[in-house]
Amino acid sequence: QVQLVESGGGLVQGGGSLRLSCAASRRTFSSPAMGWFRQAPGKERECVAAINWSGSNTYYADSVKGRFTISRDNAKNALYLQMNSLKPEDTAVYYCAAAAGKSTIKVAALEYDYWGQGTQVTVSS
Repeated sequence: QVQLVESGGGLVQGGGSLRLSCAASRRTFSSPAMGWFRQAPGKERECVAAINWSGSNTYYADSVKGRFTISRDNAKNALYLQMNSLKPEDTAVYYCAAAAGKSTIKVAALEYDYWGQGTQVTVSS
């Protein structure tokens, strides 16, 4: 089974930037759609960005639209999330996820089969 590992989280001041990376231990062999989710204590997990297999279609939550950019490199089994103009409300654990065998874009968490352990993003005011 594929293992997803996030990196790039940390502590930044409001207005700062971070670039998250997600590396898969091996090729999924199932052309997965992928996404970034976040969850803060006491809040439900939400999809902040998603991308289809080819990378031609993307989704962004309204709260991050215009500030975050999702991208992928299938040859490297990698997923990225560039986060700019960070706000304190962006503070959460960020997870990458893969939806096996689903080429089209997916937003719902229930569509995803593989999850990373998460990376903490903390934005101070």
